[in-house]
Amino acid sequence: MLIIKAQIFIKNPEVVFGFSTKLGAGRTAPYYFNLSHSVGDVKNIVDENREIFFNRLGLNSGNVALQRQVHGDEITYINEGGNCGESDAMITSKKNLGLAISTADCAAIFIYDKKQKVIAAVHSGWRGSRKRILEKTLVKLRDDFNSGPGDLLVYIAPSISKKNYEVDKEVAGLFDKKYYSPWGDKFLLDISRINYEILLDFGLNKKNIQVSSLCSYGMTNLLHSYRRDGLNSGRALGVIAIVE
Repeated sequence: MLIIKAQIFIKNPEVVFGFSTKLGAGRTAPYYFNLSHSVGDVKNIVDENREIFFNRLGLNSGNVALQRQVHGDEITYINEGGNCGESDAMITSKKNLGLAISTADCAAIFIYDKKQKVIAAVHSGWRGSRKRILEKTLVKLRDDFNSGPGDLLVYIAPSISKKNYEVDKEVAGLFDKKYYSPWGDKFLLDISRINYEILLDFGLNKKNIQVSSLCSYGMTNLLHSYRRDGLNSGRALGVIAIVE
């Protein structure tokens, strides 16, 4: 199994993080090492895949929280594992509790407050980015947990890169022109940059932000991509937890 780690959290051994890839448990096409129940894969296989992945992180299915992501801006406070309902961001200060984001192109963003010992996990596609769910999560951390921008470490996980993310004029027009470029009768949108600059505008230091250079669409043999594979695409999970 190949799990992507985040260098930004390495100096904080109390933080567990992993981002899954297509490679694991000998799974093959079409779904490969898929961690979602919503793509048509066999439930028992997905459950087994999840347990394998969580166990590699020192967790299990009972202490990882998952949400039904709806491309909105709902933020949920989490105190236990399992299905936490519809939302696109989760926050917890509870130890030994993982927060999981499912993705196959959208930006998945993981936050650790090293002073207050709080974590957050955010799902932000173009709709979530337009609704600025990341900024709203940062505000929640500041207002409810006294999180200062200087204490936050952030990882933006592999997502679809600008050169592969075609959108129509209506979607591009929702964002500042610096985030997109014309491409024939379409436009190329930079979701990762939008969220990176939200972090900077909130006051985070560049040295406390890591942005993955891996493109979910371009890394055919490594990463799941709905834009590339359509209904045959599996889903990755990124999981963050604070452990004792």
